[in-house]
Amino acid sequence: MAAQRKASRYIVPVAVAGVAAATIGLVPALAASGDPDLPEITAQQLIEKIAASDTQTLSGTFRISTDLGLPSFAGLLPSAGPSGPGGSSTADPSAKLTELVSGSHTLRVAADGPDRQKLTVLDGSDEYSLVHNGDDLWAYDSASNEVFHEKGRSPEGGTPEKELPGTPKQLADEVLKAAGDTTSITVGGTAKVAGRDAYQLVIKPKQAGSTVESVTIAVDASTGTPLKFTLDSVSGGKPVVDAGFTKVDFAKPAADTFDFKAPKGAKVTEGAAEKAGKDAGKDAEDTFGKGFGKEFGGLFGGLDADDEGAGPEIIGEGWTTVAKLNTGAPAPKTDEAPKEVQGFLDALGDKVSGKFGSGTVFKTKIVNVLMTDSGTVYVGAVTPDKLVAVADSAK
Repeated sequence: MAAQRKASRYIVPVAVAGVAAATIGLVPALAASGDPDLPEITAQQLIEKIAASDTQTLSGTFRISTDLGLPSFAGLLPSAGPSGPGGSSTADPSAKLTELVSGSHTLRVAADGPDRQKLTVLDGSDEYSLVHNGDDLWAYDSASNEVFHEKGRSPEGGTPEKELPGTPKQLADEVLKAAGDTTSITVGGTAKVAGRDAYQLVIKPKQAGSTVESVTIAVDASTGTPLKFTLDSVSGGKPVVDAGFTKVDFAKPAADTFDFKAPKGAKVTEGAAEKAGKDAGKDAEDTFGKGFGKEFGGLFGGLDADDEGAGPEIIGEGWTTVAKLNTGAPAPKTDEAPKEVQGFLDALGDKVSGKFGSGTVFKTKIVNVLMTDSGTVYVGAVTPDKLVAVADSAK
């Protein structure tokens, strides 16, 4: 819970920038008809531009749409009463911000360095605001007139500087080296994003069996700030994630942008004091997953081949990495679940069989999970056929 609350301080554009910096070919950008006519640039030069970017201030409107290809959750989740699930505040960001993982949402965002950020979700007539100002985190849900407040130190963790390359060029070299032979990375032309000229960085797997068709990141030609992030699946249709600015201004927001005062009559819930120091960085890291993994292979998050001790066995590399977990327990029988849950699981899963035996593949447009009837689980950003093939060849 503390990890989710702490991570919620990182505004969406910061998360997009993190994806861009972690991923990245050497093909110059060519302007298409109607697109900005910008100087040619190589992928390495563009990575260096991103790495050298020092955008500390911005404000604007951000649009995010997600389509994981999941069936409806309607009827599966408990209804939230006036004080939210389990009596917690409806304004608690650890629950509220999970709504952003599905559907389309418009956000108003502002940032002034690492200590002041504001995010407002504009869905319908109601607003949900999250304000981080120094040691204070405030959240307000206008629909319920509830306020959530938590006081604690700002996140201080993250990767120590000594572990980072010393210059943008060194970072670019490391990214390109990590990409290796499994990834095609190019600059795929130019575009206008939020009225600004941008280069488009296109990352594609070379390996067969990945669910990722491509990742496209629009990078501001002037500042090097990522403006838009699009993740497409091999299954086609709408992008899995399409997130970007519709308006953006890099001027410093007014100081009172980050002021907050609980509205009259609002119920105020105080959260537990946050963990500080090294635990703070760990919380944020765990929430976003332990890095994005090599060539986005860690897309399914939190499964790290370098973890010591008991943990998943990592099979393969790059975009077709699969994690194998031995649960030691038979898979649950879905026919014993409530009718609503049965319908959801039937829509989500397909029965499969092979040399490994039999099981069920639970599908999304990106992450797929094979649960064998014997209790072994295989998970990865790979196609169902690839999961079955991995299970058949696993020892």
